[in-house]
Amino acid sequence: MALLTADEIQERLDTLEGWDLRDKEIRKTYTTKDFVDSLAFVTKVAFLAEKANHHPDVLIQWNRVTLTLSTHSEGGITNKDFKLAAQIEGI
Repeated sequence: MALLTADEIQERLDTLEGWDLRDKEIRKTYTTKDFVDSLAFVTKVAFLAEKANHHPDVLIQWNRVTLTLSTHSEGGITNKDFKLAAQIEGI
């Protein structure tokens, strides 16, 4: 899978509200009602990630969940990252 160019990354970021570029990753922080809601959200993400065989880094901070995506095997951002990010937005 090919790495995306800076222009391709920006073009795709423009279609995903709240996602931003951090080094060679895309990231978004979601705010939930409470810790239990955060865990429920992460569980939904986990099912999508398993189906896609592409797993985000997850940070849970009580009512905030930060998801970070990159394609580690390629050393940066690919279409896989944006495909999963779009699916997560549908939760």
